[in-house]
Order: sequence, then structure tokens, then C-alpha cells
Amino acid sequence: MTEKTILVLYYSRSGATAKMAEHIAAGVNQVRGQRALVRTVPPVSDHIGDQPQSDIPDNGPLYCTEDDLRNCSGLILGSPTRFGNMAAPLKYFIDSTTSLWLSGDLIDKPAAVFTSTSSMHGGNESTLLTMLLPLMHHGMVAVGIPYSHAALHHTQTGGTPYGASHIAGPDGTLPISDDEINLCKVLGQRVATLANALDIH
Repeated sequence: MTEKTILVLYYSRSGATAKMAEHIAAGVNQVRGQRALVRTVPPVSDHIGDQPQSDIPDNGPLYCTEDDLRNCSGLILGSPTRFGNMAAPLKYFIDSTTSLWLSGDLIDKPAAVFTSTSSMHGGNESTLLTMLLPLMHHGMVAVGIPYSHAALHHTQTGGTPYGASHIAGPDGTLPISDDEINLCKVLGQRVATLANALDIH
């Protein structure tokens, strides 16, 4: 089986969403035939016109390119919550993908979402749901987490059927709980498994 890639694309400010991305990527990499490609996006403040000031971040994963998105067999999109929605840098990137919408390059690929919030009722579920909307406009197949996974029943922190979530605390330093880690890995596994089943390039 030729190895294909699941794009794990996120924006992170305090590091909580980045840690989630690592666990999700680990879940992807447990599925034979798929590997995780972890990418990020530049802060909006780094943009001059339509181009980031630097093509390569100082540290961490590389910035996502249109080709990363075009060539993936599935997408898992992550962002901290900002007033019940994704953060502006990630929205800026998604808004720039019109050419992929016109070409239909993302149609029928599985897609999932994840988020971190500072508090239990900080808008994590609305963020997950609104993050799915542009992916559905691209014709992607939304992937959630079914209640057959026990961690979804007894988590006392993050975790939703709409995607993985983490309660990071007011300063963003609360560790990711065992249940949250489990659900992050499950999400990665599900997208990778479905990509194999759909036989997306």
C-alpha cells in the first residue's frame, strides 16, 4: 500500500492546540497506509498584503501550502476558540483556498476538527461546528467521534462528538487529560481509516 498523508493543520498561540495536534498525528500514524503531515499557519500580523513576511516559521512545523492541502487524503483542522469560532489566522488561510474550491480538489476527502478553550463552557462546541462549515463547502466528508469510544462518556474535561477538544485553563497551561489524549488519537485514527476506505489519492 502506497503511503498517503493526512494533513493535520492548526494554529496555536499558547501551545495547547499544538499539543493536541501531536496526539492527533500519533493516532493517524497508527493506521497503516497513512502518515500525518503536521502544518501550521502564520499569525495574521505576519502578513503583508496576501503574503506572509516569512515562508518558514522560526520553530515548529512548516507553514501549510496549497499543495499540502491539495495532495492530502484527509484533513484535520485545529484552532483555539475565539468567541465561539476559529482564530483569525486559520480563518485567513481557509478563506484563501478558493482555487481549491473551484477545482474541487477536496471533494469527498474526510475532514475533522479540534479545538482548545480556556474554560469548560468557552465555546468549544460552537467552534468545532463552525470550523466544519467551510470544509463542507469544499465537499469534504465530516468525521466526528462516536459514543462507542468510552472516553467520550466519562471525560470530565474536553471531548465532544463533533471533534476533539481540550480545556486549557485561563493561562493555557492545564495538561491534556488522559481522556482528551485518547479522543485526539481516536480522531486521527478515524480520519486515516476512512481515507483508506474512501481510497482518496
